[in-house]
Amino acid sequence: MKQKPDLSFWKLWNLSFGFFGVQIAYALQSANISRIFATLGADPHNLSYFWILPPLMGMIVQPLVGLFSDKTWTRFGRRIPYLFVGAALAVAVMCLLPNAGNLEITIMSAMTFGLLSLMFLDTSINMAMQPFKMMVGDMVNERQKAKAYSIQSFLCNAGSLVGYVFPYLFTAIGIASVAAPGIVPDSVKWSFYIGAVILILCVIYTTATVKEYTPAEMAAFQQQAQSQQAETAEAAGGTRNKALWVFLQVGLVQFFCWAAFLYMWTYTNGSIAETAFGVDMSNAEYAATKAYQEAGDWVGILFMVQAIGSMLWAVMLPRFRHIKVAYALSLVVGGAGFAMVPFLGNQYALFIPYFLIGFAWAAMLSMPFTLVTNALEGSKYMGTFLGLFNCTICIPQIVAAALGGTVLMLVGSHQYSMMYVAGALLFVGALCVFAIKSK
Repeated sequence: MKQKPDLSFWKLWNLSFGFFGVQIAYALQSANISRIFATLGADPHNLSYFWILPPLMGMIVQPLVGLFSDKTWTRFGRRIPYLFVGAALAVAVMCLLPNAGNLEITIMSAMTFGLLSLMFLDTSINMAMQPFKMMVGDMVNERQKAKAYSIQSFLCNAGSLVGYVFPYLFTAIGIASVAAPGIVPDSVKWSFYIGAVILILCVIYTTATVKEYTPAEMAAFQQQAQSQQAETAEAAGGTRNKALWVFLQVGLVQFFCWAAFLYMWTYTNGSIAETAFGVDMSNAEYAATKAYQEAGDWVGILFMVQAIGSMLWAVMLPRFRHIKVAYALSLVVGGAGFAMVPFLGNQYALFIPYFLIGFAWAAMLSMPFTLVTNALEGSKYMGTFLGLFNCTICIPQIVAAALGGTVLMLVGSHQYSMMYVAGALLFVGALCVFAIKSK
């Protein structure tokens, strides 16, 4: 029976290199969507509604890409056609979205255009993102998967850093960060344009350097995997009920965590604009002020600090003896970071809370999958469970986005108060960690 061969470092690197470009696009979206729609004229109480689309499209698109690409075989490969089409669509939409205010149409029409562009951007990013995860599963043997995913994680964080810093960098070199009311500043536009160029170049590199296995080779590998599954069939049946409970318990923690971060992405711009940049958020044209757009640039820097905190804390997490202690502690530290944000009126002092928030982010990206896959060890239902597990990321964001305007009114309509809400959600999530019955 045929075994998957070991791949060199550079072959593993090439396999995931396009993810660097995809993550730049995702980071630009995460850091700038609220800023763009506020600039177009969206009411702060409605900002969270625009964030329903990203998780909703992820929940729909990623499973469909997996389902259809499982059955696709072309001379270009199995997953690569979906990767390339998704990247090409993302490039087109990244050039359209920041120009919604330039169409000389009504505010409502501009926001509708922006919303449709965001929907297509989310669809295309998810379509481009999922094949990278699946190609590692297809082409890398079990012994090298940890190394392959660590390379992918590094490229993911590196792409995030670049995407987050672009608006600030372009402002620093003299590109305008302010524009007429209803118009997205040039610094944001150029961030999306350059991000789109890097995205397509990275994807072209991956498609040019990666050759997927043929159907015959995949059939031989699957025969070997099926033989191993037969040897563990009895153990697999015994883990299903336990895995389901762990799935639900971890999913509860996920609910509070991802709701918290949805509020961070939605309300950080307005929060620091008011507390650190002195913007009068009661002014109907606050989004056209220079201070608000400067705050928008600074959001990218703060999210970059968060990514650095996440990368550093990820190195420390494996050193903990008890995974649940590490998980809960990370969420508590991140919750404390959120609670600090409204108290800090200095833009540089904000590095501290966002660095701490990175601790929670590091745990959220690794701990849930570790707990669930440990519970599923030896089960032939691994793929099904992990596919469904994506819903524990998407559903909390959809619920939080739908309730965001109501919650904002309940906390006094100050966007910085949503940071308290995010911190409280992480604290509750930390308590729920100890309810998980894991190995």
